Amino acid sequence: MPAPRLVAFDLDDTLAPSKSQIDDRIAELLRALLRRVDVAIISGGNEEQFRTQVIARLAGTPASDLSRLHLLPTCGTRYLRHDGTEFTAVYAHDLSDDEKTAALTALREEAERLGLWESDPWGDILEDRGSQITFSALGQRAPGDAKRAWDPTGAKRALLRDAVAARLPGLEVRSGGSTSIDITRAGIDKAYGMQQLAEHAGIALTDMLFYGDRLDEGGNDYPVFAIGVPSIAVDGWEDTAGKLDALLLTLPEPDPAL
Repeated sequence: MPAPRLVAFDLDDTLAPSKSQIDDRIAELLRALLRRVDVAIISGGNEEQFRTQVIARLAGTPASDLSRLHLLPTCGTRYLRHDGTEFTAVYAHDLSDDEKTAALTALREEAERLGLWESDPWGDILEDRGSQITFSALGQRAPGDAKRAWDPTGAKRALLRDAVAARLPGLEVRSGGSTSIDITRAGIDKAYGMQQLAEHAGIALTDMLFYGDRLDEGGNDYPVFAIGVPSIAVDGWEDTAGKLDALLLTLPEPDPAL
């Protein structure tokens, strides 16, 4: 394919281990990309995670480069751009109080009924992210090895997702990360976020390139591939870094005058 005009990424397990800051190597690769093309990050994580995991690690990056960074927390229900001083919201599609209450209640009751509610989690199991309600089976701060071992086939998440979706016909219920269920307004997933990105950035989906760790059918990155965004599967941030080293060799060098 021709050189992309925008390179997009999932966050957890693509640019960084789940809930962790990006590594120095990834930070430098993102800076190198931003000197050449637009960059976007889209994830089910909330805005605070983006600020901690990514923005804090790009301190010192020129504002002219940060202006090409598009951040889409909670699968694109929020969209942040740099205004020359800081990252601010272009839009935020928050759930109503009634929608949040219904989602939180359904998640807890169905998880308890199915025996999937942990009695001793690592942090909160339920989180109100404004535009998204998230269930994290082992808690928000669960270690990666425990998360990977909890539901390797995805069967537990599928069972809970189906049970909760039956109670929330007006909302979108989907499997998120390795232990999570995400609930947003109907029709909102990463495909929605990428379509919003294309509209706001003025860049066609076919002129983008996306990297994600769950591009398999049923994975939370699959909707990006399904709408026609050229996509590359990765297995962890180290794999992403190696593939970005190769991509950078194909992109035009930045203008030294800028």
